[in-house]
Amino acid sequence: MNCNTVRLPAEWEAQQAVMIAWPHALTDWNYMLPQVVECYCEMARAIARFTPLIIVTPEPDEVRRLLADVPPERISFLKADTNDTWTRDYGPISTVGCNGEVIVNDFKFNAWGLKFAANLDNLITRRMYDAGLLGGSYCNRLGFVLEGGSIESDGNGVILTTSECLLSPNRNGDLSRDEIEQRLRCWLGAEKVLWLDHGALEGDDTDSHIDTLARLAPNDTILYVCTTPDDPQFGELDAMREQLQQFTTPDGRPFNLIGLPLPEAIYDPEDDGQRLPATYANYLVTGNAVIMPTYGQPKPDFLASQILRIAYPEHEIVTVDCRALIRQHGSLHCATMQIIEGV
Repeated sequence: MNCNTVRLPAEWEAQQAVMIAWPHALTDWNYMLPQVVECYCEMARAIARFTPLIIVTPEPDEVRRLLADVPPERISFLKADTNDTWTRDYGPISTVGCNGEVIVNDFKFNAWGLKFAANLDNLITRRMYDAGLLGGSYCNRLGFVLEGGSIESDGNGVILTTSECLLSPNRNGDLSRDEIEQRLRCWLGAEKVLWLDHGALEGDDTDSHIDTLARLAPNDTILYVCTTPDDPQFGELDAMREQLQQFTTPDGRPFNLIGLPLPEAIYDPEDDGQRLPATYANYLVTGNAVIMPTYGQPKPDFLASQILRIAYPEHEIVTVDCRALIRQHGSLHCATMQIIEGV
């Protein structure tokens, strides 16, 4: 396929389903399985109100029992083993061709630069396609590492990403920045790639995934995380803000920037008190809703919901308590992947 003949839809465009993978005893959730299953039940119920679900699990009967209050026609299952539950990073990244055809891109997932096992997760997109859960044309891109959480699209040719992640030597270390950008142009239809060189959250395993830091939103808006000067993360996040102020749209206009404060610091009680990468930027847009993670902090949780209401005035803001989810260094957006209309 020639360059610039495809488009990566924005997350707020029409969707056919949202994909999640259910936690089970053979994942890293084993030590706190009841708590995280409760979180997944809440998340699944919230999503199913607005968009059908595809649930990947080795135990579909057990998940059906847990979600008995969700209309069965709202859920499809893929029975499959998984290494982990972060479908944002191993689910299909689907594009739309110039004639409206949908391309299911199956990029390689290597667990954020060979940090963990990914042999099962890396097979899921192909298994979904072979099972008939995905339509369109399947495209094998397993020679290139690309995680869904590492890119943001406005649906009109702008891709926002971070150099820390995409230039990681354990991902595509044989490629230069220009060569990686050329692939984003050809395969995702990127007309302008915005590279953030600053910004990182403590406890982040992903090498600065963009969906923890800054999110493209309608009307040329970027929501970005910010914090107070007494936070050790302030320097990097403030440098990120300054870089965002320099970015322009393809026609040369500055973006509308909206700061999204971080929650108060959360520490892992079982990992030497390591700070966890809790962020409100890790929200999901689906149907006519924004589903936002909360962290048991009434004031910051409420403030974040009101800021999202400004950025998405046509959407209902729905919250899900993600204190269990953050214990494995991810949050709501990391655990979900939208399936675009036509797939």
